[in-house]
Amino acid sequence: MPSPLFADRPAPQAAEPGTVDALITRTRRLRGDVDAVRRDTEVDDSNTLWRWKRALCDLAICQLDQLGSHLDQLKAGRPDAGGASDRPARDASPNRDPAQDGPGPRLGRVGSGEWNLLTDEVSWSEELFRILGRDPESGPLTLDELPSLVLPEDQALLTVMVTDCLIDGKPIDGEFRIFGADSEVRTLHMMGEPVLDTDGCTASMWAVVRDISVLRDGERSLRDSRDSLRREHHLAQTEHRLVAELHDAVLPPWHGSSYPPRSGPDALDLAARRLPATAHPATGGHWFDALELPSGESLLTIGELTGHGVAGASSMAMLLGALRGMAVAGIAPGALLGHLNQLLESSQQPALGSALCSRYAPETRTFSWAQAGHPAPLLFRDGTGRALTPPDGVLLGATSGAAYEQAEVQLLPGDLLVLHTDGDGPTRERLIGLAPRVAGTRSARECAQLIAEECDSAERADAACLMVVRIPGRQGAPG
Repeated sequence: MPSPLFADRPAPQAAEPGTVDALITRTRRLRGDVDAVRRDTEVDDSNTLWRWKRALCDLAICQLDQLGSHLDQLKAGRPDAGGASDRPARDASPNRDPAQDGPGPRLGRVGSGEWNLLTDEVSWSEELFRILGRDPESGPLTLDELPSLVLPEDQALLTVMVTDCLIDGKPIDGEFRIFGADSEVRTLHMMGEPVLDTDGCTASMWAVVRDISVLRDGERSLRDSRDSLRREHHLAQTEHRLVAELHDAVLPPWHGSSYPPRSGPDALDLAARRLPATAHPATGGHWFDALELPSGESLLTIGELTGHGVAGASSMAMLLGALRGMAVAGIAPGALLGHLNQLLESSQQPALGSALCSRYAPETRTFSWAQAGHPAPLLFRDGTGRALTPPDGVLLGATSGAAYEQAEVQLLPGDLLVLHTDGDGPTRERLIGLAPRVAGTRSARECAQLIAEECDSAERADAACLMVVRIPGRQGAPG
């Protein structure tokens, strides 16, 4: 093929000796580093973030392989028509794993061709025949025939590029798609320029065609995985918002101060905190509740159900509604938990749950409680803390016809109860160790804040709740 005199740029300056070799070495080293990152990425096909990371590494490796292939060809010199020197090198990295190449024979293929307008001679390199899926014995195609290989929707694009090059002297730089010999759609990138004669007229067109199917497939895979990540993020945000709205709708709106909302020496001082999970902020199965009953007693309850997100929050709302209704009807804590267990058994969405249900009688300062596989309340008095002895009770939904015992404890003015869920919430030993500091708090809100700050020092895989109950009156006053 004759050396072209390009229409729109001067002849390139010669590179310094060794420049191409240095680029090849750096490319191979970078390719090996990226491949190492890819191998170190933990395999998890079900994880969208992992698929995005792997697609990003695959695309980077594909681009570096093509760069290395082109630099190898640059080092070998410009190929002659029909020669084999434009066949890309396949060993861009000494650490290359052929099993990871995927559709490797397509990677980095580069062919060239020239169409002489004066003699109607057409010459293609051997690789261009392979790229276009044409038998060399059939000969190359003219510029008028070339669009017949292209997908119908891309034929007009190729025609415009060729026409602009021949008539207006514009360089060709565009992509089009063809059906390969294997009937698979392949994406090709063409770059070309008109070759001028001594009078400045277009004598021929010279072009380089590269198969970039693997590159475009990698970009598409990366784009799809990125879109999946965005959708997952949007769904997670939506779920978190719905769970928060559902909690706000069914859980008590107070965060401290006296409860019930009336004045008097027997008004309980209550505060509560929700400690969201680090990994699953949309956890929805935890609850705490306090309700003034028609008898003048106060319902105090806390618990958690299995499940996350909207499903967990919906089950929690259903269970809490039933609990409130039965408590208002005067059902005692032990019997109430039995009914809740039956409710979970008959639910269309089976779940397990732990719960603590109690009633506080202000006239006698009696705390009556039952539990279903739940941590016992902690009683703080005179600067020390201890767990109450729990009555028997199994997890809600664990067995049919379960019975739940009930216990009572006489409280004193100034006593402080801490009710909490399990999960990754505060442990019994950790809370009891806070007894000296708890004794120095002046309100349930201040105590709840102390505990929450103590528990926020570590990440939690599961959410937790706590409720602090301070008995009105001065510590040590007659009961």
